Amino acid sequence: MDWLNRMNKAMDYIESNLAGEISYDIIAQTACCSTYHFQRMFSFITSVPLSEYIRRRRLTLAAFELQTSDMKIIDAAYKYGYESPEAFSRAFKKQHGVMPTSARKKGVSLKAYPKMTFSIFIKGDNEMNYRIEEKEAFDMVGISKEISTIDGQNFIEIPNLWHESMANGDVDRLHEAVNLDKEECLHAALYNFRDGVFSYMICYHMPDSGTPDGYSKLSVPALTWAVFSTGECTEADGTEEIQDIWKRIFPEWFPTSGYEHADGPELEMYFALGNGKYNQEVWIPIVKSNDEK
Repeated sequence: MDWLNRMNKAMDYIESNLAGEISYDIIAQTACCSTYHFQRMFSFITSVPLSEYIRRRRLTLAAFELQTSDMKIIDAAYKYGYESPEAFSRAFKKQHGVMPTSARKKGVSLKAYPKMTFSIFIKGDNEMNYRIEEKEAFDMVGISKEISTIDGQNFIEIPNLWHESMANGDVDRLHEAVNLDKEECLHAALYNFRDGVFSYMICYHMPDSGTPDGYSKLSVPALTWAVFSTGECTEADGTEEIQDIWKRIFPEWFPTSGYEHADGPELEMYFALGNGKYNQEVWIPIVKSNDEK
């Protein structure tokens, strides 16, 4: 599978340059996609930001070298990309739980993160319902919070944000601010992706009166979207249904779709169907991939 080979070649490039400069652009070019798409896809598939993976691998190799050679701490620091022995020591202790000077001692427990490789799993027994849509620019308004992507924390923090916002009345107040009936559903936006964190906004379309006081505004440009639907579901199983979609989009849909992630926000759209039933959609901005253009 071409996608699988490209991803593993990208991992080979990282591995070959752990003791030197690593270019995110070259990593992405090796995988035949944009830098933005590679970072987003890598983080979602592995639950680890790309920079964190590189950091863990470098500190793993540094520990091996300190244990098996007479390499000086300062030399290990500079070899693996740290500006000073102090910065290296702090990072080393954070990962391994001990200072670099203790790594040479017999019986000291250290952590090794192996090289990551991608392999194919036989799936496809469950269909993914999607459509491609083009949409003009629009604005959203709502309540924003920073969410961590490290080790899958986003799958815990986002449901917690919704529960807290409903319990403290924030959801009801937002309904009023955007002139939305209580029976109708608010939406959500994921945007401003950085290293291991992104912004998540419980939101709705901007009212004609403009941004209500105390709320954040998100301007969404004109984009092409891949829209994935859970179909009809209840509130009780809705969280599991939409998380299942998120977990499948990057490893299952993107590799063979001919598209890659465009630079833009991602959306969760919720629609009340009545009688306690809902439909949920995940909107992902897309462009034709480099090898499809």
